Formats: sequence, C-alpha cells, structure tokens
Amino acid sequence: MARKIVITSGKGGVGKTTVCCNLGVQLARRGFRVIVCDLDFGLNNADVVLGVENRAVYDILDAVEGRCRPKQALVTHPYYPTLCSLSSNRVLEQYVSPQAIRLVLETLSPQFDFILIDSPAGIEDGFHRAASCAEEALLVTTPHISALRDADRVAGILSSYRFAAEGLVVNLARRERRRSELLSPEEISDTLRLPLVGTIAEEDRVFTENIVPRSRTFRLLAENILQLPRAAQALSGRRR
Repeated sequence: MARKIVITSGKGGVGKTTVCCNLGVQLARRGFRVIVCDLDFGLNNADVVLGVENRAVYDILDAVEGRCRPKQALVTHPYYPTLCSLSSNRVLEQYVSPQAIRLVLETLSPQFDFILIDSPAGIEDGFHRAASCAEEALLVTTPHISALRDADRVAGILSSYRFAAEGLVVNLARRERRRSELLSPEEISDTLRLPLVGTIAEEDRVFTENIVPRSRTFRLLAENILQLPRAAQALSGRRR
C-alpha cells in the first residue's frame, strides 16, 4: 500500500508544488512507484511543473464521477516510467467530497509506493479535503515572517489530524543571512515543532518545464522522506 503524504503550506508562493514534483521525481529515480496527485482545484498546475499537461485525457474529477477508471486518469511521465501524474480540475465552485477522493486514491494505493498529494495553500476546505486523504504530512514554508505565521497556524491544525508522521521543508533558505532578519531552518523547526527533513537554498536549481533536477538538495529530501516516520517518533515526546 502506498504512503499517502499531503504536501501543504500556510500561504501560496512558498514552493509547495515545486517541492512536491521534485520529490516525486527523486523517489521515482530510486525505483519507487509514485503518484503526484494534484488536489489544488482551480489552480491545477502540478502537471505543468512535471511537463505532462498536454498528455492528460482524464483528471481526478473524471475518476470521481465515473467517466473513467482511476488508473485511466493517470499520466505516466515520459522520462520516469514509475512516476505518474493525477491531474486536478479547474472547477472553482463544484463541491468534491473528501470521501470520493479517498476512494479513488485507495483504489490506486496497492499499485504504488507513494502518493504525494499537492494541497491548496491555507486552511480552507481544499486543505482539509487534501489532508483527510493522507496519512503523513509535509509542511513547506520560507523563513519570511508572513510565511512563518501562516505555517504556524497550519502546523497546529495538522497536529489535530494525528498523522503517522509530519515533517518540515524550508524553501528559499539563505546560506548567508543576518540573524536579526531570518530564522535558520533549525530555529524554524523548533518553533513549529516539526522535524526538519529538507532545506532548499535560494540558488538551488528547481524543476522547470521538462528539465529534470539534479540538485543534491532534492536527493537528500527524498532520502529523508524514507526516514520520516522514525524522525516523527523521535519528536513525539517534544510535541506532547
């Protein structure tokens, strides 16, 4: 059965989708069977980041409403045969229940090792729909104060879901910084009480269009994800 990991953030623009797609690529490079599932209805751009936006015939809403089987909604990446994209839909007002999404993912789960769920930013209904479909969570933030305030709110809500494991990714972390301006990734981890599983420096190359990342940062992130449940257990005493 697949590990279902929701990847979320307190605010938009912190690199959540970029992290999700790069992590999917790196796990696939290790031979794991991975789905990047876009649950950001309305924006729907994970397939664009992966470079497969013109390959999708169906999306997750088609699978939910029975116009196709769940497996038919998957798009296999052209460079990585074990990496699949499950596109969202640009609907803005139609209600899609968490139970319906969970049923689609549960149908696909036995055939995969990871399902990475790209969540909408914030704490609205879309966030809760994505979180309720997962068993683990990754919170992505930057060191800037507005992002940290929103991330702190999301971290508190994530704890109510009692995930099997939670982790933190700090994006755009400056290697040279004035201590008075920005917290370090380690300080952010302590503040949010989440284990730090990834730090992405501003100058690190990211996934754009059809360019496959070779960044050591994302390779380390994938390695840390494999250890995430144990890291969460080590932190559980501090959180409670």
